[in-house]
Amino acid sequence: MKENMTKLEKYWILYDVGNSAFVLLVSTILPVYFNGLAGQGGVSGTDALAYWGYAASLSTILVAFAGPVLGTVADTKGYKKKIFAVFMAAGVLGCAALALPLSWSAFLAVFVAARIGYSGSLIFYDAMLADVTKPARMDQISSQGYAWGYIGSCIPFLISLVFVLGHKVIGMPAGAAMPAALILNAVWWFGSSLPLLRNYQQIHGVPRQDHVFRNGFAILLHVLKDVRGNRKVFLFLLAFFFYIDGVYTIIEMATAYGSAIGLDTAGLLLALLVTQIVAFPCALIFGKLASRYKNTTLIKVCIASYFCIALFAVQLDRQWEFWLLAVWVGMFQGGIQALSRSYFAAIIPPEKSGEFFGIFDICGKGASFIGTTLVGVMTQVTHDPGAGVGMLAVLFLAGFAVFLRAEKADPAS
Repeated sequence: MKENMTKLEKYWILYDVGNSAFVLLVSTILPVYFNGLAGQGGVSGTDALAYWGYAASLSTILVAFAGPVLGTVADTKGYKKKIFAVFMAAGVLGCAALALPLSWSAFLAVFVAARIGYSGSLIFYDAMLADVTKPARMDQISSQGYAWGYIGSCIPFLISLVFVLGHKVIGMPAGAAMPAALILNAVWWFGSSLPLLRNYQQIHGVPRQDHVFRNGFAILLHVLKDVRGNRKVFLFLLAFFFYIDGVYTIIEMATAYGSAIGLDTAGLLLALLVTQIVAFPCALIFGKLASRYKNTTLIKVCIASYFCIALFAVQLDRQWEFWLLAVWVGMFQGGIQALSRSYFAAIIPPEKSGEFFGIFDICGKGASFIGTTLVGVMTQVTHDPGAGVGMLAVLFLAGFAVFLRAEKADPAS
């Protein structure tokens, strides 16, 4: 018998709708806007692409250092929602602050702060999954989160496109278009967070202790030993480290890459809107397939598909090829993220979800600095953006190989 979603499950999914608007903005309009800003400052197109990649890398490295300790602290009862709220607020305020008149270097600095807030909030948001739903429903709810995040984020994105591309038609000054889009997305993100903040209560966790932040470092060392002692968790995290790095790099640098090779800006933005629309039903389909097929089989299909995507992107130089790639990415983007999140939640102790998801974030969003750095360095060294994108295929290949070992591993070995 089909079970209806609870209010708390819906509120949890709604946060994905809110923060996904920021992700879509960062992966579409914002890199193009930054290229123009950097160009005004005398920065070349290839250097602008590299600097954007370095900024993304810096933010993920900083979250990677702080995330695991904060994750261990968040497992103390009464802390998870509070720390989540702090990072969410930092991300929202950073997004709004990007609307200020800034130089290209100051814009990058504020972008790093906003992205730290976004990435940090996801550590605790992902860890909430064990409190929000039952283990048997994790695949479905995780997939629903990504699916509704994709389609819901299209609403502020479409309005932002009207501001940026149609400002003349609606009588908006050109200089006000991008600031209006940034403020709109910040308000959307904040509003979508409120129901979860008001209704979430932490169920799993450890009792509150004295010196909880100082003890967080000691607990982190213990968790790292736990991870190293659980072969299945350890190998999965290693595989995830490689393949999700490639996924996030493609998400973050798609428009920057297209812009660097001279493709039409409006076409790039519309193509990535298609990615979001395609990703919505495909993420739901993967959630349904998880009840019929092994989660691990579906993850392998997604990794293999992304390997082919990376190879195809190397030779990409036409607008229609970018559109084809956008549809292709949309088919697997939600599936690989949702299934990886729910698979990890199912193989870890629920009372230590914050601790383990802190490590998960290092191997996921915290590791994505490798892909963005590779793209940036290879682009500057070879003066060919395709050379950097080609390196992502190596990450997917390594992730697939390690995942095969994780699938067969005995947790206790």
